[in-house]
Amino acid sequence: MKKLILLVSLMFSQMFFGAAQAARLKDVASVKGVRENILIGYGIVVGLKGTGDSSVDVTGQSLSRLFGKLGLDIQNNAAVKSKNAAAVIVTAKLPPFARIGNRIDITVSSIGDAGSLEGGVLLVTPLRAGDQNVYAVAQGPVTIGSIADGTTKNFPTVGRVVAGATIEKDVDTGFSAKKNFRFALHNPDFTTAARIAALVNAELGGKYASARDSGTIDVVVPFNYEGNSVELLAALENIQVNVDNRARVVLNERTGTVVMGDKIGISPVAIAHGELAIEVKESKNAKPNRVAEFKSTANVSDLVKALNALGVQPKDLTAIFQTLKEVGALQAELEIM
Repeated sequence: MKKLILLVSLMFSQMFFGAAQAARLKDVASVKGVRENILIGYGIVVGLKGTGDSSVDVTGQSLSRLFGKLGLDIQNNAAVKSKNAAAVIVTAKLPPFARIGNRIDITVSSIGDAGSLEGGVLLVTPLRAGDQNVYAVAQGPVTIGSIADGTTKNFPTVGRVVAGATIEKDVDTGFSAKKNFRFALHNPDFTTAARIAALVNAELGGKYASARDSGTIDVVVPFNYEGNSVELLAALENIQVNVDNRARVVLNERTGTVVMGDKIGISPVAIAHGELAIEVKESKNAKPNRVAEFKSTANVSDLVKALNALGVQPKDLTAIFQTLKEVGALQAELEIM
């Protein structure tokens, strides 16, 4: 790698802050308790064309127990051998406020040595949550999909059943009767949390919201909204929030891609890298070729554009940014992928 020399100027440095990005509260935070729950179950897919499990240990025993429940007498509970059946794990996501009779999609994944689940039908499978209660029952034909040419199958041992499970148990959290709510920020930030609390209080006309920490805002239900939590959250979730984030630069060394926030500052600095020279300072003077000069108001975006225009290679770009961060000239976090 070329030799890199970096000189830091003693000139006055100016701090730059990215423009705040407005977003709805519902897009930057979630309400505690309003979430999906994972369901899981063990089942059997039948009707396969000789592509099922070759082992009889699990699948055969499951078929034997199934036949017993259907009234078939399997002598000595012997395992049933069949290449047209496969043992599978069935998973699904139970949406918040799910009600009896609603239908949800399921994913079916082979756990044996089946070659393909194509053409198979999932038999009745109870789906349980973490509390071991059955919340849904799944059944239906398995679809494994195919690539655009219509011939090659995508992961033939994993399939889906659209609307393949029926919810059998309500998920009732007493939502409408709640006296308070908690918003959890997807990207915790003290400034954003404080802004949200202030905006909610302005919307409700009183001191109802408080930021507990950088990622949590508690809201007390006002008297006029008691028993009407849906209307309250509908009013709050569309509040426009100016989201604040920590300054950050992400650099992909393999592709030379640089992703950053808006106007991340660079302290006055001079860079010499091989035949390349870059200087950030108060005045602007003419320079020869292979030299780029910026005023002290320059930011990372300006620097990256100049480096790309001068043909700087990804590995050199990484070295420059690492050294900028090392000497404290880059006013942001640096992450290299």
